[in-house]
Amino acid sequence: MNDTVTILGRVGGDPNRSETTTGVPVVNFRVASPQRRFDQKTQTWIETGTNWYNVSAFRQLAEHAKSSLHSGDGVIVTGRLKLREWESGGRKGLSADIDADAIGHDLRWGASAYVKARSSAVPAPSGAQPAHSPSAVTDDSAVPDDPFAQASADPAESESVFAGDEWKAED
Repeated sequence: MNDTVTILGRVGGDPNRSETTTGVPVVNFRVASPQRRFDQKTQTWIETGTNWYNVSAFRQLAEHAKSSLHSGDGVIVTGRLKLREWESGGRKGLSADIDADAIGHDLRWGASAYVKARSSAVPAPSGAQPAHSPSAVTDDSAVPDDPFAQASADPAESESVFAGDEWKAED
């Protein structure tokens, strides 16, 4: 199964970091996604259960998830769903695993601060100082310009990021 899913929920425990046998960073954590429905009679939301997902992130996403996520954080995860049957101690079950493509904080429940990663896209020659190491960078001139860094908070005052695009929203 290679279905892409997006889930919203809360991190069920601090993420655990490990590495694959080939040295690729991996972070694993669980997400609790409560199932709710609106009760017309009482005019309130009622929780009808909770789905639990095992989430795995790899490489740079793993490093960012490890440093950004904590138990109880509201998150949004998009990735590839894999349903896995398991058996342990005479019990059988089904596990919902997600290989994450993107992870972010759910801003409905709190604020989050974005910190842009500073890494070199091209590996440096052996023995060379990486372009973005603390000793090699003394100011932000070595970091490529971010086209959104100077954008106004008021959309009416800034150019649209879609300027020139041919698509239009349907009514």
